[in-house]
Amino acid sequence: MAGGAALLLPLLLLLPVAAAEPPWAGDDGDWDEEAVAEPRGGRVLPGLNALESMDLEFGLCTVTCGIGIREILLMNGCPGGETKCIVGVEECHGPVDCGLGRPISENSKSVVMTCIYIPPENRFKYVWKIIAPNKTAHILPNDSAVMEVHRDTHPITYQCETQGNESVIASVKYTVHATTEHQTKQSERIEAGQSRKKRADAILVFCLVTGIIFTLGVIFAIIFVILHWAIVKAVLGSKNGQDDTFEKLTNKSSQSDM
Repeated sequence: MAGGAALLLPLLLLLPVAAAEPPWAGDDGDWDEEAVAEPRGGRVLPGLNALESMDLEFGLCTVTCGIGIREILLMNGCPGGETKCIVGVEECHGPVDCGLGRPISENSKSVVMTCIYIPPENRFKYVWKIIAPNKTAHILPNDSAVMEVHRDTHPITYQCETQGNESVIASVKYTVHATTEHQTKQSERIEAGQSRKKRADAILVFCLVTGIIFTLGVIFAIIFVILHWAIVKAVLGSKNGQDDTFEKLTNKSSQSDM
């Protein structure tokens, strides 16, 4: 009995160790990586590249130049039986040169300009330059996406380049007019607006007067008919009598010919 108890004790000690070992462990005690990566039934769990195997369509880019975003549309398997649904967005690029831009705000003393970018702003590098004909562009120390400048005594052309991955992805120019030139343009715009307003007022007055004259004519005609109804009735009656007489004469002549 003492010998049997001595043999039973080591077996009891080894039993918890065998129960704690997973069924997919190899001979050396390591886990089988394939059993962990693939669940039961042989289905592969969707990963980061799951969208590549779907039927996708890409929407239009939000910009015609520079950098923008576009929608990624799923063509099947959408909830609610929809034919298309948005599953994400991505960057899209157009031609680099966006030509002449319009400032964010401006007044008689300063102008606020912006570069072309999409959020977040700190993803890109911004290079501001002063462009002059037949001269090398002068690079400004400002490296932010928005810049405010004061008007000078002569017009100046500014350019902002948006750079990403060491290459230019968007470029836009701004022409900042001089103070006197800006005031002149403002006065011209005011005068043009006033002249357009005068033409519109003249057309409105003409239409109003024409409508009043036509309405008065109709009213006078109705009043004349009411006041002279007997005369109008007699004229209409005589006309109807003449028509009847002419019709009778016509019938008689046709019978005589027959």
